[in-house]
Amino acid sequence: MSHFPELETQNLLLREIVDTDAEDLLSIHGDAQHMKWFGSDPLTGVEGARRLIQTFAKWREEPASGTRWGVQLKSVPGLIGSCGLFRWNRNWRMCVVGYEISPRHQGRGYMSEALAAVLAWGFREMELNRVEANVHPDNRASLALLGRLGFVEEGCLREVGYWAGSHHDLMLHSLLKREWRSGGAV
Repeated sequence: MSHFPELETQNLLLREIVDTDAEDLLSIHGDAQHMKWFGSDPLTGVEGARRLIQTFAKWREEPASGTRWGVQLKSVPGLIGSCGLFRWNRNWRMCVVGYEISPRHQGRGYMSEALAAVLAWGFREMELNRVEANVHPDNRASLALLGRLGFVEEGCLREVGYWAGSHHDLMLHSLLKREWRSGGAV
């Protein structure tokens, strides 16, 4: 995984997240109300955003454990969110998907468009058979998004998450390569 795999969709550019994206990342990850379902405490400053960018970059180091893309509108510079595949288990040909988008860009189909490209890439380039998603049971928008993409609910992971000072249940969803509706076309 030497060069970063940029992806392009009708409306979006999915690209590497770099240091100059720290302020954009902070504006999303620093909003406690918006990030209440993300699975970690909100960022408190630009240094936290830079550390998060470094974490995403380390995922691509050998042996790579995943890839995180910055989501940008083609016509406008700056990040509106991010998404990625991580916890890559090569032997089992599976990984986990994660994503977030800024509040002002929610409900426009951008994350669905981004994830369709990322999933197609993962099934093709990573040779995945299974992609998992862990979502808080109260995060209705995310659960609906996964349903539209073809993910199947498998059950509740009781108190598996810990953030904001308490334990949280997460719903486990999965998508198998044979169920992928897009057929891998980007």
